[in-house]
Amino acid sequence: MAAVDDRNYEITQRSVSANGMVFETLECGEGDRLVLCLHGFPSHALCWRDQLPALAELGYRVWAPNQRGYGNSSRPPHAADYAIGPLLEDIAGIIDASGARSVVLVAHDWGGLLAWFFAARRIRALDGLIIINAPHPACAAVAFRRWRQMRKGWYILAFQIPWLPDWLLGLNRAWLIGKLMAGVAGKRTVFTDEMLDFYRRNASGRGAITAMLNWYRGMIHGGVPPEMTGQFPVIEIPTMVIWGDGDIVLDFACIDGAEKFLSNLTLHRLPGVSHWVQEEAPEMVNRLIAEFLQRVGTGVSPR
Repeated sequence: MAAVDDRNYEITQRSVSANGMVFETLECGEGDRLVLCLHGFPSHALCWRDQLPALAELGYRVWAPNQRGYGNSSRPPHAADYAIGPLLEDIAGIIDASGARSVVLVAHDWGGLLAWFFAARRIRALDGLIIINAPHPACAAVAFRRWRQMRKGWYILAFQIPWLPDWLLGLNRAWLIGKLMAGVAGKRTVFTDEMLDFYRRNASGRGAITAMLNWYRGMIHGGVPPEMTGQFPVIEIPTMVIWGDGDIVLDFACIDGAEKFLSNLTLHRLPGVSHWVQEEAPEMVNRLIAEFLQRVGTGVSPR
């Protein structure tokens, strides 16, 4: 992948060894204050391409790893390898490998779901949590029992079927992946043809589709996380949720009521913005992140 130069902050690529795996990681900026950006399905670390230089300009070192199974990161073969527990251990290992003294998580979709658990379990110390269109586990447990979200989330059950969705999504160089991402975006301008082709190539690698789907299968194979059968812990660190109200796969009910589980919540709803929030509205997202980091005392003044 060619390096990108934006405002003199170059995005480079590195390999990070953590939790017995290797993670292809995009990096920008320097220093011992880390912002770790976690992507979702069926995306790639490159979805943070507009955030990496902006956060580096604020004085952070920013890492955006391809999580296990994605890009050129390690790709374990079994569905159980993608249970919540091992995925959280990956995040902890990457943080440890960074050697950072201060960490903020910025996470979208599946990355955001992991971030909720990571913060609630206090696996590593965090100075801030920024969630972008990802269901809070406790709220989602209620929302997914209602028709409105069940109708939107039908694909989760479909992905449990062995081999068939893998085959369908992989046909014609993962044509359906491009179609899915464009359809969820709603607006043709969200993704260029080049970006859609990139995401299709990312999904066309050997075993890539199966690894992506194993995130959904691992959630079943690994059992229901204990927080979802009891009282979900209160997250004490400053937290901001950015929610695109035009999301056709996740209803706002998946986050509605999250304030009961957060002692310091800032919520921004972006009317008409699709599920791919940071790619559709990068300037707005970057501004909100900068203001949040400044307000909670982990950042410098936005420029």
